[in-house]
Amino acid sequence: MKIRHFGKTKAIGLQLILIVPFVLQIFGAVGLVGYLSFKNGQKAVNDLADRLMDRTSSTVNQHLNAYLSIPHQVIRINADAIRMGLLDVRDRQTVGKYFWHQMQAYDLTYIGIGLTTGYGAGAARYDGKNVVIDDWSPKPLNNLQTYATDDRGNRTRIVSVTNWSSFTEPWYAEPVKAGKPIWSRIYTWNYPGHPYIVASAGRPIYDTNNRLLGMVGVDIHLLKLSDFLRNIDVSSSGQVFIMERNGLLIANSAKEQPFTTVKDEIRRLKAIDSPNPIVQGIAKQIQQRFKGFQSISGDTDLRLDFQGELYYVQLTPWRDQYGLDWLVVVSVPESEFMAQIDSNTRTTILLCLAALGVACGMGVLTSGWIARPILRLNRASEAITSGNFDQAVEDSRIQELNALANSFNQMARQLRESFTALEKSNAELEDRVEYRTVELKNALSELQRTQSQIIHSEKMSSLGQMVGGVAHEINNPVNFIHGNLVHTQQYTQDLLKFVQLYQQHYPNPADEIQIVAEEIDLEFLQEDLPKMLSSMKMGTDRIRQIVLSLRNFSRMDEADFKAVDIHEGINSTLLILQHRLKNRPERPSIEVIQNYGSLPLVECYAGQLNQVFMNILTNAIDALLVARDYPPNSHHQPTITISTEVTDRNSVIIRIADSGPGISTEVLHKIFDPFFTTKPVGSGTGLGLSISHSIVVSSHGGKLTCVSAPGEGSEFIIEIPIAPGKFCNRRHHQPTAGLKE
Repeated sequence: MKIRHFGKTKAIGLQLILIVPFVLQIFGAVGLVGYLSFKNGQKAVNDLADRLMDRTSSTVNQHLNAYLSIPHQVIRINADAIRMGLLDVRDRQTVGKYFWHQMQAYDLTYIGIGLTTGYGAGAARYDGKNVVIDDWSPKPLNNLQTYATDDRGNRTRIVSVTNWSSFTEPWYAEPVKAGKPIWSRIYTWNYPGHPYIVASAGRPIYDTNNRLLGMVGVDIHLLKLSDFLRNIDVSSSGQVFIMERNGLLIANSAKEQPFTTVKDEIRRLKAIDSPNPIVQGIAKQIQQRFKGFQSISGDTDLRLDFQGELYYVQLTPWRDQYGLDWLVVVSVPESEFMAQIDSNTRTTILLCLAALGVACGMGVLTSGWIARPILRLNRASEAITSGNFDQAVEDSRIQELNALANSFNQMARQLRESFTALEKSNAELEDRVEYRTVELKNALSELQRTQSQIIHSEKMSSLGQMVGGVAHEINNPVNFIHGNLVHTQQYTQDLLKFVQLYQQHYPNPADEIQIVAEEIDLEFLQEDLPKMLSSMKMGTDRIRQIVLSLRNFSRMDEADFKAVDIHEGINSTLLILQHRLKNRPERPSIEVIQNYGSLPLVECYAGQLNQVFMNILTNAIDALLVARDYPPNSHHQPTITISTEVTDRNSVIIRIADSGPGISTEVLHKIFDPFFTTKPVGSGTGLGLSISHSIVVSSHGGKLTCVSAPGEGSEFIIEIPIAPGKFCNRRHHQPTAGLKE
């Protein structure tokens, strides 16, 4: 017979097997979640920055369109009045008073008329407050008189007298030469205490016979554009500035002015020479990248590095039909958005280290609890193998190993009794020594073989199942417990069968065993232990249902457009918010009333729609918990009512109403506006309801409205089609759902 010699491999300690996989999987899971969270946060920051700059550029463009259209509207009105004979240009007294009244109606700096005869008149607000009237003649010396006026536009006294000729001024000569309405150049004047930087609009005027009479002009102050830009809420470090194509600043949101004063003379600054370092640095990089500002023809998004910090920059050309060609620049630093992401990253690292420490501690404790009883069994079995049958293994805290130790102790006791009986028989029956010796050797061999098989079977079964559960189910401790309960139930049944089999073969146990069986009520234990394990299994099933509800809420594996149960999403959201609905010492619990109708499956983006439910329910809870002051022993019951129904328009309606303080009419018109919030600083971003409105309307073709009045609570009404069909197939993108208010 050939004997095989297997090579010995180096054995690995049980504690190491239990600890290392547990720690590695915990560390890997936490690290992966932190990395994905950081990447998703960066993507959300880019999208938010783009939307913020788009909104800012659109706001600036709208203001420029409105603000700079006024001068041409006024000069067109004046030119029409002169052409139709409604305004006599020869009556400068009346013309000056007419312009004075227009100055009261419009936010302008100057309105005037210059005639081909050299005469002219106008009304001006040189100091930004008081309106004066200018009147001049073609005489060369002291021909321009400036008059103060009363509250009706009447001339009261002469303020100043100076020499003047309108023929040499660009605001007169350029429109007459062009023969059409245009903007002349931007010019400056250092009026005492009030810098005068204006854009001048001019238009030729004709009489009823289409003969040229001269021109009408309007000046509009450009420094007010800087005031407007400073009031735009971009960010604490963001900058918005407007410049001409030659690089000269027109306005900026910085506290520094876009001009400087040199020897009592106003001089405009180029953007690359701005005293604000951010405006200067951004302008220089734009100029270097495009080799000037003339080549920028369309909206352009840039990422610029300035002083070691990344800036999001958007360039938007602005033009009008009268010759203006400006460039609007919006810049926002990335740090404005990355602060929270960096904080989350640090938190993730700390959580990873904490989880690693906890995992190591739990692994050491668990492996110790398992290894120590097995080592005691191993030492006792080695002692029995060497002939020392007086062995007893102590009980452990693990039920399966405790049962194995009891079986081992019973076997060792039986072995001791058997060898005692054999020794007595050897003294009394010498004539059967050889027969009994062979019989005892066979019995001993059988017992040793049985003992080795039981120890090996029980040890490998218990350890194999437990180690397999730890290694396989480590990512979900609930499944770990659930899986081990199944094996525990099987072990219990096997041990109970073993006890029953033992009772069948040994119906009359020793008195000591009978006393212990009565003390522990063995029959009741056999009946109640399976029930207790079944109850524990029901508990783990309930925990798995809760985890399933969390997965149903997020639906990360169901991002496609598909038919889902709306009620399931609402219930999952309520389950997540359950901790905020419970009773607390400072206020009563929030009652949720669910008036569900019979709804069919609805085709939608389930994860996004659940985000809408989360945002609206969170706002309702905040309104009930923050806005009200509940006195002790108050009987007021805060309530949230959720109703669903099917309409005759092939759509479903979800109503979420609360018994909170309600919303005023002024606030109600703004609740869906981006960045609008009534919460304290740091408690909300003002994006939750805006994103919810975009999800319902843009992604699902539905409606989201709010009905509320002060003191009467609020009700949000969501209406979405049951089967939108082609609508959602035309969508080019889906709204970001990772931002909450």
